Parts: sequence; C-alpha cells; structure tokens
Amino acid sequence: MIRSITLTLLFVVSTSHGQAGENSERYRNQCAEIIAAKDQANEGRRLWRLFEVNWKYRMVASPEAASWCGYPGQNHRWSDLSMKAIVEGKEDVRQTLDTILSFNRAKLSKADQLNYDLFRRNTEMAVERHQFPVELLAINQMDGLPRDVPSMIAMMPASKIKDYENILARLEGIPALVDQTIALLQKGLSRGIVPPKVPLRSVADQVSGQVHIGPMTTPMLSKFKKFPVTVPAVAQARLTEAAKAVYSDEVRPALNRLHMFLRDEYVPNCRTSVGQSALPNGRKWYDHQIEHYTTTTLSADEIHNIGLREVKRIRSGMESVREEVNFDGDLHAFFGFLRTEPQFYYDTSEELLSGYRDICKRADPELTKLFRKLPRQPYGVIPVPAYIEKSVTTAYYQPGSNDAGRAGFFFANTYDLKSRPKWEMEALALHEAVPGHHLQLAIADEIVGLPEFRKYGRYTGYVEGWGLYSESLGGEMGFYADPYSKFGQLTYEMWRAIRLVVDTGIHARGWSRQRAIDFFKANAGKTEHDITVEVDRYIVWPGQALAYKLGELKLKELRARAATALGDKFDLRSFHDEILWNGALPLSILDQRINNWISSEQVK
Repeated sequence: MIRSITLTLLFVVSTSHGQAGENSERYRNQCAEIIAAKDQANEGRRLWRLFEVNWKYRMVASPEAASWCGYPGQNHRWSDLSMKAIVEGKEDVRQTLDTILSFNRAKLSKADQLNYDLFRRNTEMAVERHQFPVELLAINQMDGLPRDVPSMIAMMPASKIKDYENILARLEGIPALVDQTIALLQKGLSRGIVPPKVPLRSVADQVSGQVHIGPMTTPMLSKFKKFPVTVPAVAQARLTEAAKAVYSDEVRPALNRLHMFLRDEYVPNCRTSVGQSALPNGRKWYDHQIEHYTTTTLSADEIHNIGLREVKRIRSGMESVREEVNFDGDLHAFFGFLRTEPQFYYDTSEELLSGYRDICKRADPELTKLFRKLPRQPYGVIPVPAYIEKSVTTAYYQPGSNDAGRAGFFFANTYDLKSRPKWEMEALALHEAVPGHHLQLAIADEIVGLPEFRKYGRYTGYVEGWGLYSESLGGEMGFYADPYSKFGQLTYEMWRAIRLVVDTGIHARGWSRQRAIDFFKANAGKTEHDITVEVDRYIVWPGQALAYKLGELKLKELRARAATALGDKFDLRSFHDEILWNGALPLSILDQRINNWISSEQVK
C-alpha cells in the first residue's frame, strides 16, 4: 500500500491560504488563452501549454503535493479546506474540462494522443466525482489531518534556515487547518454524510497521541532536536525557541480542540451502517469508486464472482503446502498453528525490522534478472509511527522524490509482534520495496519526456496491481524456498482475492462488518487483529482494495499473452521494462500498449 499525497484524480479541489482567488483567476485566464489559440497555434504545443499551466496551478493549489514532488516555493503553506475554496476549485476543474475538449485529437502526434487521452480521462473522472461530497469525509482512521500533518512535517526538507522557517510556518498554520476540518465534519454531520462509527474508534486517540506537555517530546518538533551543520548555532537557538512557542501556544490547543470534537461529537454521531450504499446516492458513488480505483468497467457483481473463483483457486494451493509440511489437521487448524507457534515470531521490534532489511538486501541483487533498466533512487526500512500503529495495516510505502532529495521508505508495523509472522515477510517486502512499489515509483520519478501529471500518476489498478504481481516474482528471485514462506505468499494473494468478495459484499450486497470478518477468517491465515484492521480499511476506503487483485490478474494475463505470441522472442526483462518505463496507465490503455509492443517485437 502506498502512503502519499494523492495525485490520482489529477485535480485537487482546494487552494492554498491567501491565494485562492489569485491562483484560480490566473489559471482560468490561461485556460481561456489556450482555448482562444485554437486553430491558430500548433496543437501539440498548445496541449503542452495546458499541461504546464495546469501543473503550476495544482502545485500552488495543493502545497502538500508540491512538497511531495519537490516543487519549489510551496513548503510553508497548507491547502485551504474552506467550502469557498473547495467550490472554487471545482469550478477550476470544469474550466479544465472545457479547455481539453477544445483540442482536435487527430492533429496530435501519437505520443500526444496518449497524453491527451489520459488528461481528458482524468479530468472527466474528476468532474464526475463532483456529484459526491467527498470533502465532507475529511477524516477516518486511514486518512486525514491526524495522519497527514505529522507525516508531511516529518518528510519536509531540513538542511537550511529557510527550511526550518517553512516548518515553523506550517506549524503556525495547523490551527486554521484544524478549524476548517472541523467545519467540514460538522457539515457532514448535518447532512448525514459520515463514515461508519466502528472503524473510527481509534481516530481521537491518533490525535491525543500527538498532544505533548513538553513540546520537544513531540515528533512534530524532532527536526529541532538535531540541526545540520549548515544551520548556525545562533539560528538553531532562535528556531528551537520559536518551535516550542508555536507548539505550546497554537498547535497543542488546536490538537486538543480536534481531539475533543472527534471524541465527544463526531465519532459518537457517525453511522452504524458500514456500506457506502447506505449514504445518499451511495451505490452510484461506489460504482464511481470502482471505476476510479480499478480503471476498469467491471461491475460489483462481476468483481465479486472473480473474487470467489480466486479464493477457491488459491485455497487449493494452500492445501498443497499444508500437505507438503505433513501437518496433521485441516486448513483451519493449520491457520491456527501458523498464528500461534512461537517459532514464527520475533521477540523484539528491532529483530522484525532487521528481518525485513535482510530480505530487501537479498532482493536487490536479483533485480537484474528481471529488469534491464533500474532506478537510482534509494530506499529504507523504518517502523510505522507509534501514534498510528494500532489502527493501520501491516506495512505501507512512502514514495521518494529525486527533485525533493528524499528517499523512498518501506514502513513496517512493529505493533503487537505476535500478529507479525515471519512467514509473511518475504511477500510483504517484495510488494512494498523491490521489485514492488519502490522500484515502480522510483522508475516513474526518473522517466524523461513525460508531462508531470503522468510522471506522478497514481492509477491504483496499475500501481497496486504491480505491487501484488511483484510478490509472484519471488520464486524467480530465489524466495519462497521455505514452504511456510510460500504459504505466506499464498496468504497475501488470498488476502487480495478476499478483498474482491468482502469489499463488494460490504458496499454493494449489504454485508455486515462481522460477516466480512468471518469470511476473511475462514479463508486466510492472518491474525484476527490484522483481519479486523483490514476490514475496517475496506469500510472507509470503498473500492480501493479491489485494485490489487484486478491489476495483478491483468499483468499476469498480459505476460502470458506476450509469452505465447512471441515464443522464443519473449524477453521477460524487456516486457517488464515496457510495463514500467512508460509510467502508470489505466489497465485498458496498458492492455492496448502491450498489444502494440507485441506487434513491434514480432517484426524485429
């Protein structure tokens, strides 16, 4: 799973403090100029002019995204989450759609036709999304201010005085962000647009875990504890005192305000239903989420049935492993053995992290067997922050940025070590690090010649499909030699197959939370804590979890198609490079691109 500022929808719906009107007005004027130049300018240059002005607009509109991407000059601000800014941002998106529709696709080069198709698709999806009040669901246990603000501050650059002044400015902006978030949540309460109550049981604690009496004990001020030598000692003292003051006088009271609101008003009044279909226009909303995340036209029923077939197939593989290790008992008993046998667990967090780092070190030299071109960007393995570890999944990946000078990081959850079995670690490391998320996103960061919106594209079916497909490459990399690790790989594949059944069950078929948990327990060897956290994730992120398995199945289908069509000409490394070195794509477009690649390989 990737943890970052989401750029998938192409357009944010808010603008930054103090610049909402100015940024929107400038952008709309630029769009009008681009439309007016129709039939007067080269169509390709006109298209790239739109890409340029739209990207600049977005970076000002979403300073957090700018920080992630390494775009300069925006590190001191937060997005404006006021309703006025949100409404204005939606108008900007509609202006963008008018602009892209002014182009004559036939006059574009083949490469620009693809750029046009993607930009138009993303814009149309963003406009369609406007019918759903997404902004009113501003917080859940997976998303929102309690997680995003500390994460953003933690990854901000800190090498010179200006960097620290930017951090101070963002700290000073937290109270306004808190108040705007509370206003959105209150509006959601008044309209009945709220998330289910049960998954949010730890959200208030996420906030209170960041409230510290001593300001220098908060992770938000960790960069003020140890300065680089590039910051003079006098400036260090000044900046540290300023940070302590802004935390004590502004940040801590704001966090206390948010904590009390969530604990006393918001969470108690969230809904008892769990499916998105219970919300106004909820089923249509869910169908939109399916299309957005999977980049397919599959229906909820079709996906549900694919999931049932996959569960049956993978279960057969699990039975084979159980027989291989001569376990005396049925598969359910084998699950229990794997969850409780002490040999499968580490005793300390440090041992768990070292285990993951060892797997990654063994994976790195195997990559040349599968890829011709590799990225330069490094990555590390670190623990999930303590303030969120109870409510988040087993692991996630935070992308790096060459422009920002930031490495990628694989975050491993060290909470409740008896729910972190060794046999799942190889599959998980391959998914989150290499050849999974880190490899794919680091490559995307280094592709030359793509417009920025493609370089940072996050089509979930492609990105998470690649992560799950990467798990299946473990056998070709020398992993899963131990049958228990092979069972771990099957468990993770089963986990993603179960999602197809459970997610559609909850949001399209009226399943209860308990029914989803029971189905999960019956078919996977994961611990109850992991299962509960996972089901709660599906409840608040409708449709997102469907992308993994559907993307993996498409990639395996494309590989089999290419291998069959090319025979002795098929080169796995070239196939993987074709998948990765063109950036993320919707699955339907990727399908056609691989068909074209197969045709070109056949004539070589």
